Amino acid sequence: MLFEYTGRTRSGEARTGEIKASHREEAIALLRKQNIVVTAIKEKELTGLSKLSFGGSVTVKDLAVFTKQFSVMIDAGLPLVQCLEALASQQDNKLFQRTLFEVRGDVETGMTLADAMERHPKVFDNLYVNMIAAGEAGGILDIIMQRLSIYIEKAYKLRAAVKSALVYPTTVFTFAIIIVAVILWKVIPAFAGMFKSMGAELPLPTRIVMGLSNFMVSFGWLVVIMVVVMVMGLRQYYKTDGGRHMIDRILLKAPILGIILRKIAVARFSRTLSTLVSSGVPILEGLYITAKTSGNAIIEDAILSTRKSVEEGKTISDPLKDSGVFPGMVTQMVTVGEATGALDTMLSKIADFYEDEVDTAVASLMSLMEPVMIMFLGGLVGGIVVSMYLPIFKIITLVK
Repeated sequence: MLFEYTGRTRSGEARTGEIKASHREEAIALLRKQNIVVTAIKEKELTGLSKLSFGGSVTVKDLAVFTKQFSVMIDAGLPLVQCLEALASQQDNKLFQRTLFEVRGDVETGMTLADAMERHPKVFDNLYVNMIAAGEAGGILDIIMQRLSIYIEKAYKLRAAVKSALVYPTTVFTFAIIIVAVILWKVIPAFAGMFKSMGAELPLPTRIVMGLSNFMVSFGWLVVIMVVVMVMGLRQYYKTDGGRHMIDRILLKAPILGIILRKIAVARFSRTLSTLVSSGVPILEGLYITAKTSGNAIIEDAILSTRKSVEEGKTISDPLKDSGVFPGMVTQMVTVGEATGALDTMLSKIADFYEDEVDTAVASLMSLMEPVMIMFLGGLVGGIVVSMYLPIFKIITLVK
């Protein structure tokens, strides 16, 4: 990454400029070595094709297919430029195609593949770039690409598991709200006019439903506006540091969903760090990348705290254990991996175990959720229907 900074020397002289580093903390450390005290620093916004947003976005599937094909072509001994040319030409995604053509152009001018990809952070993240750099440095780019391909496929599978756990109940609940709103807005007023003409005393459930219907007809627009404002406010709150920490903490402590999300976070942490370490990425850089790709602020803090402890000469397992986020089995296996020098292997075994656990947990949740949601929707709509027919039953009884 390229960072723009403003600072001053120890003599008080103002300095501004640009510096290349993997992340913000590294940039500050490099400037400190140059006796520059940083007063402001930010990542430089790139220009060119990497900033274009039209033509669609690059999906995980696009990247997984590209990486797999790239690894096969590199393994066959084809030159980098020829590989990029061929892969770019066959891309249906126009944004990805333009990105690959620009990467090819940069490689032709003498840039390394990692540096060329680093200019497109929206497509190739820190993990991807660092692994490519490690592969180029070690002369094992084909092996690294194969590992990346496997990693992306497993990451996509985990993401699908998250969607399976969240999308189904959310969709059913949303449809339930829409159906009930339509009934209260359009159907109940017809019954209300009929009951009013009869002049009979209505049962309590019927009066409650009719009250809700009157509120919906009179203030339905206000309810919609309030819901939209609440959703937008929640999204903005989540973008703040405090809001993200609070919501992520609540999600991790949720009764059923929290257990699944914790397992997903552990699987993602183990798979990412295992892939990076086995590819030759330094452990400190690997921990930083793993933290930033964790997807949860609480997990991210725990990993960054571990990274800080490792900088001080401590082991990885002790701070992970102290964080209280990672299960005991994980910290014990990490301890064994550090002691035997097979940390990447142990992390891979942890990832395999927890990915299977996630699959099992999501399958169990779906099998339990389906009848529960059907009962919820049926009970809600059925309760409204019964409350509307109670007065009719009462009138029929009186007539008889």
